Amino acid sequence: MTGPVIAGAPGPGALALGRWAADTLGVPLVVAVVHPAPAPLGSGRVDAEWVADRHRAAQQALDEARGQLGDTAADYRLIASSSAAHGLHDLAEQTKASVVVVGSGREALGSTAERLLAGSSCPIAVVPGDLVEPPGGLGLIGVAYVDTPDGRAALAEAARLAAGTGSRLRLYTVVAEGISPLPFLHDAERVLLETARETYEQSLAAAVASVPAADADWRIISGDVVETLAGLAEVDVLFCGSRGYGPARRVLLGGVSARLLRRARRPVVVVPRSG
Repeated sequence: MTGPVIAGAPGPGALALGRWAADTLGVPLVVAVVHPAPAPLGSGRVDAEWVADRHRAAQQALDEARGQLGDTAADYRLIASSSAAHGLHDLAEQTKASVVVVGSGREALGSTAERLLAGSSCPIAVVPGDLVEPPGGLGLIGVAYVDTPDGRAALAEAARLAAGTGSRLRLYTVVAEGISPLPFLHDAERVLLETARETYEQSLAAAVASVPAADADWRIISGDVVETLAGLAEVDVLFCGSRGYGPARRVLLGGVSARLLRRARRPVVVVPRSG
């Protein structure tokens, strides 16, 4: 993709990650604030005043974003739409965006981010609301990897970002901890787990070998899938597939990715299904 990075302002975290991604990918940065469009059948003066007030608030948010980014070259846009998610989605479609970056404050994640993630044609980056430091300082790009079309699509996008930043690339496969086996099933279960681990190791090694970046490795971690991935503090950003059912080249959140977004300590990029 060569389309712009869209940062859905407000929020210093989303702006910082958007600027970093645009610089890394060598694409334009678009900062967008969505405000309510006038309803075709309004109820008169009250509605008009409310819409005007929301427009002023959006303009103020855009001015604040311009101040935060300083001399950074960006295209600043006010967008009238029925919702923030709808406005950002339409802008991403029109510009063929490389990625859309939004914050994950409680209100944002409950509305804008999750609605935007439902069917987006480009990756969506969600930044924790309390994250303020500039990205890139850790020098490590993570991928929640499984050997599926979704996992391979996430790896391809992560490798692109890692190549642009010179960061290391690390693939993570989390193996869920099971209930202790009954004595008479112990041997069979042990063999099954060993076979599964060998399969994971082979797929991870093959995935790392397929990446042109020289500095790439992998980890297999035992634990709760969501909590383990959400707790990764060593990565600048974590890529994952959407892991949901839906049309090809669209994001549709599965259970793991949806819960991960609510708990993650680091920015998470959800990549559309390939195919």
